[in-house]
This record gives sequence, structure tokens and C-alpha cells, in this order.
Amino acid sequence: MKLTTENYNETVKNTKGLLIVDFWASWCGPCRMMAPIIEELEAEMPEVTFAKVNIDEEVQPALENNITSIPTLLFIKDGEVVNKSVGVVSKDQLVSMINEVK
Repeated sequence: MKLTTENYNETVKNTKGLLIVDFWASWCGPCRMMAPIIEELEAEMPEVTFAKVNIDEEVQPALENNITSIPTLLFIKDGEVVNKSVGVVSKDQLVSMINEVK
């Protein structure tokens, strides 16, 4: 799911359960390394909602969440940020983080 300045706050507020938002940019090598990991987990964990914010196209959500480095993953449960990951993490690390906040 692609999030924009227009739909970010509403999506965060209305998504029940765990939402993971990936703040990324097309020029970011580490972001490109994370993309296939996130895509795999999206297929394996249908109970988790995954979304992306391209910080070059959608500046406001990044500013509102104090995103200063990418890739950054925000773990949002029932509208509240419960964890944050900055930089590349392995699939196993990401699964562990998801399981901690589920």
C-alpha cells in the first residue's frame, strides 16, 4: 500500500492491528535491499498491514514522524507507534520485531 500526505494520518488511525510503514526513496541502496524482505513478509504475514512512504514524493509524513534516515520502519499498532527500526535488518530480525509488538 502506498501512503501519501493525503491518506497517511487517516490510514494510521483506521488500520486495526499492526501496520508497518516503510519510509524509503528510490535512490537509497539500503532501501532497495529491504524491499524484497518486506515483500516476502507481506506475503507470509497477511495479519500485518505493510505500507510505503516515498520520502521524495511525500515529505510531510516523514517530517511529522521525525524521519532523518532511511530506510526507517515504523511499527504502528492501533494508531500508536510502538517501535521503530532504522537501517537494513535481516528477515529474521524483522520477524522478531513484528512478533514482539503483535
